[in-house]
Amino acid sequence: MNMDSATDLEEIEKARDLLRDAIESLKEGFALYDDDRRLVMFNQRYAEMNKGVADLLEPGLDWEILMRETARRGIYADAVGNEQQWVSDRLANGIDFIQDFELLETDGRTFLVSVHPTKFGGFVVTREDITERKQAEVEERDGDLLIRKVLDASSAVVTMARIGDGQILYRSPAALQLFGPSKSAREHYLNPEERADFITLLLADGRVEDYKLDLVNAAGATFPASISSQLIDYKGEEVIVTSIIDLTVQKEADALIRQVMEAYPAAINMTHAETGKVLFATPEIKALFGDAESSKSYYADPTERERYLNDLRKEGALKDRRMEFVDARGRKFWAADSSRLIEFNGEEVIVSNTRDLTDELAIEAELTKQREMLFQNEKMSALGELLAGVAHELNNPLSVVVGHSLMLKEEITDPDLTVRIEKIGNAAERCAKIVKTFLAMARQQPSKIEPVDVLTLIETAADVAGYGSTSGEINISRVVPQDMPPIAGDADQITQVIINLIINAEQAMTSSGVGDRITLSAETRANTNMIEITVEDNGPGIPKTIAPRIFEPFFTTKEVGDGTGIGLAFCHRIILSHGGQIRLEQSGGTGTCFRITLPIASDESTRSDDTKDSIPAASRHRALVVDDEVEVGELNAEILRREGFEVDFVSSGEEALNRLQISSYDIFLSDLNMPGVDGRKIFEALKTRFPEMLKKTAYITGDTMGESSLGLLKESSLPYLEKPVSPSELRTLVGQLLADQKDLSDE
Repeated sequence: MNMDSATDLEEIEKARDLLRDAIESLKEGFALYDDDRRLVMFNQRYAEMNKGVADLLEPGLDWEILMRETARRGIYADAVGNEQQWVSDRLANGIDFIQDFELLETDGRTFLVSVHPTKFGGFVVTREDITERKQAEVEERDGDLLIRKVLDASSAVVTMARIGDGQILYRSPAALQLFGPSKSAREHYLNPEERADFITLLLADGRVEDYKLDLVNAAGATFPASISSQLIDYKGEEVIVTSIIDLTVQKEADALIRQVMEAYPAAINMTHAETGKVLFATPEIKALFGDAESSKSYYADPTERERYLNDLRKEGALKDRRMEFVDARGRKFWAADSSRLIEFNGEEVIVSNTRDLTDELAIEAELTKQREMLFQNEKMSALGELLAGVAHELNNPLSVVVGHSLMLKEEITDPDLTVRIEKIGNAAERCAKIVKTFLAMARQQPSKIEPVDVLTLIETAADVAGYGSTSGEINISRVVPQDMPPIAGDADQITQVIINLIINAEQAMTSSGVGDRITLSAETRANTNMIEITVEDNGPGIPKTIAPRIFEPFFTTKEVGDGTGIGLAFCHRIILSHGGQIRLEQSGGTGTCFRITLPIASDESTRSDDTKDSIPAASRHRALVVDDEVEVGELNAEILRREGFEVDFVSSGEEALNRLQISSYDIFLSDLNMPGVDGRKIFEALKTRFPEMLKKTAYITGDTMGESSLGLLKESSLPYLEKPVSPSELRTLVGQLLADQKDLSDE
């Protein structure tokens, strides 16, 4: 092979590649058959359009075999059940020129087939898938028929007219009834100028929706209407298709709805979604927001409306969405907004109801506050039961330690022994104070209510806390008016509350290194008959995460051994039992502020105390002491003996009643909780058998929290002392009993 031949072959091969590529790029199916009617080449589209016999398609395939297999496989609808005749017809006719022959396959597809004989005896077949086009033609034809049937059967007022002269080409039965057999749509318009304006607008946009104007009906009467029109091509001519809505009834209904809505006592608003323009507002909305032109002025945060609109568009409707608004007076308030997005006059419109939540939120806050107080009370009651049990178990041994240490202190003159006894006594008194604190927390009421000077109370608390402070760098200042009225309360308990708050503040500032000032202040709250005491510091403050829990019993952030979590719970309990409140008030910065409100003392809370702190001198008195704790009873008997009493001590209630039966006594001191004959049975016996002893009897008990004990103390009205009892307290009690007896004898 010479060089020229090789080049020619390359050119031929290149031409074939170009031909194949060109055939593959065709959107139609393409196949070439030779003069023996055998397949030479075809593109992928041809195979796809002959998917029923695609497995047979390959160069050399005979046209007759293809036709027979096509018929056998039932690919064409007109060959089904008539395969042999269908094939014979195809073969008998030979290969003729065929232009755009439609073939319908059994799977519903329709192809436009063309056959072109070639110059050399072969032929070319092209296929185009026209399935969608045929379906569209059918649908259009059926749709036109359906539309006409629907329009003729419906109550819609529809006309089709030429643009220029307005000649009516079609009218629905409803249009005929409304306008009569008019020839031109021009006759429907009240003012020709209005039709001209409408046509100008229609020509500019090709469509007009909900155009409001007045039309004239067949009787010559004018009526309000809304027309929507569109330009369409009809048989090569541009015409107007118009639908007309008679607004007479709607306008009457709108007027009625507006009248009802304006009379309805609800804040209903209708605003343009994009611009916020107020389209309709009930009197309640106007009373709330004034005559605002745009709802955008309603929002305290201008960006809130954008978020609200985005959510409304996403959901379509919102219910009770809480947002902060600004009313006509500039007051910010929270409200619940329920709204829905609708289409009105072709635009997005918001219909909303706004409910002022000011009163509702105030009630919710108060309910939350009351629930929290109830929750705290329940926890404190449980804590009180625990503390009362602990205190009861400690009272008797503490009574012995306290009493004997004080008696020894009075007897011993040796300085060294005195120092030791003082240490024992101080430790015992400290334990006694802890027990009394437990009992104070457990009580429902303060142990003693009397007028308390606020200035003196704050001065005392500041002095005690300052004396015990370990840091000399913290300043405690007082701001209290001199003429402040007294409060009604237990001075010791209220003082202890303030001391606790001061100590907590000092510890927080010392440990954090933040803050150096504590301010104690008080003021009278107008029209409330209450005094407010404030303990404020500039320390690190209390984190918001733990602020709701600070009054919980045993909750503490201090290290183990540094705090019990009882201090603030104690404060809360004491203030609550006084009919007051204690609350934490914090700002966004540092510092802590506790506010305590307590009632101002009334005339009834002023009590004269004629208690005698010593036993009046007289002839030798006799006393009977009963206590099932022998050590406690013996101690109380010993204290009275040192005061010159002749004392009988017994350890059971039954024995005490026997002694009363055979002997006469000036004083009778009885325990409450004893096995067998207890305080209740002793009281019943005194009423029935020894009534003269009622004015000579007092209880000494370690249980003032039990339901039965409290009931007896209230019912009997007899004086009593809580264990542990000091000698001075016992002397005071006995002195009071003797003084009362003397007063009765003098009358």
